[in-house]
Amino acid sequence: MIPSVFLGAPDGDTALTVLPGHRLLIEGAGAEAVRLSALGSAGSVIAAMIFVLPFSLFFKAVYPYIEAHMAVILILIVFLMLATEKGEDSKEKGPLAKYKYKAFALILFLITGVLGLFAFARESFMVPIVNFGEPSILLPLLSGLFGSSQLIISLLTSSNIPEESVSALKLSRKRILRGILTGSAAGSLVAWLPGLSSAIAALITGLIAKVDFDRIPLRKKVPEPGKLKSSLYSDPYAGNPETLESSKEFIISNSGVNTSNAIFGLVAFVVIGRTRSGAMVAVEDILGTNTLDLSALMLFFAAMVLTALFSYFSTVWIGNNAHLILKKLDYSKLCAGVLIGLAVMVYLFTGLFGFFIFVISTPIGMLASFMNVRKSHAMGVILLPVILYFL
Repeated sequence: MIPSVFLGAPDGDTALTVLPGHRLLIEGAGAEAVRLSALGSAGSVIAAMIFVLPFSLFFKAVYPYIEAHMAVILILIVFLMLATEKGEDSKEKGPLAKYKYKAFALILFLITGVLGLFAFARESFMVPIVNFGEPSILLPLLSGLFGSSQLIISLLTSSNIPEESVSALKLSRKRILRGILTGSAAGSLVAWLPGLSSAIAALITGLIAKVDFDRIPLRKKVPEPGKLKSSLYSDPYAGNPETLESSKEFIISNSGVNTSNAIFGLVAFVVIGRTRSGAMVAVEDILGTNTLDLSALMLFFAAMVLTALFSYFSTVWIGNNAHLILKKLDYSKLCAGVLIGLAVMVYLFTGLFGFFIFVISTPIGMLASFMNVRKSHAMGVILLPVILYFL
């Protein structure tokens, strides 16, 4: 969460198309965003451990039916993604206005889907410079679509780290609990279905909270007399309180999605013998089998709980102090350095063909920001090939 909040942050003109974490950062509440994320992740570990047994028994019983209708289920989820896309400006007039952004979302989904079909069919073309096992075409694809694209947008805008970073939690216990539970439930669902990302599960949690979290407006304010001038004068608690609280609840649920997805990805690996994430593919390669006994599973769970405990306190501390370090650095040079490092990593681990995929994926990933639609539609890069496979 810390890199996703403090790196690749846009200026106010592009903030409407990025994550709520970036939005809180440029409003001077980056530390609070990190703290909310840590809370959602830690809470999701507790929730997942409580529901792991009943969820495992349920999905083990219904998975044969799910697998038999997997294509239909995935198509319905894609339809839900497209149907709920409203775009940045929902006040446009005209009979076709409400379909404009849905059409943009569909175009992005199809473009990335075709890119995925092209890349997966030629995965054998990758010849890594540094070999750490079988290279995955997902590295250049996802790095370009979701990593370098946002970094370049940040470099094209006048991004700055605000002088202040509010860390106090100002969110009701009801919203915190709902964010944890919805994130955990959505993450557990995604873990059993192929081709679905945490971003899509986060979309489901957003629908539960009834807010379009991709577009939460900023409000500038005039600085107090004698106060150090920063790049944006905005109060993280000004404007519509319901909208701001919903943004913070989304951060909690989104972190819960990621953590729950990781835990139930392990459970799915044990129950149905299928890997649904890169991490579980790595576990399968290391173990050399797709089965785990009970003692090994308990060891994994214990490691997750201890990691969650340590990560909560370390993440909160780093989040409270990250802006103090980053504001002393040249933000553009920092983003450029991360971008170069990402490109070098892709080249070393996937070779020239992987680097080629990375290069063409990057501008495609930037389309979401220029079209003002959710970036989760770019998951067509995996979803379309998977849907066609099951069809």
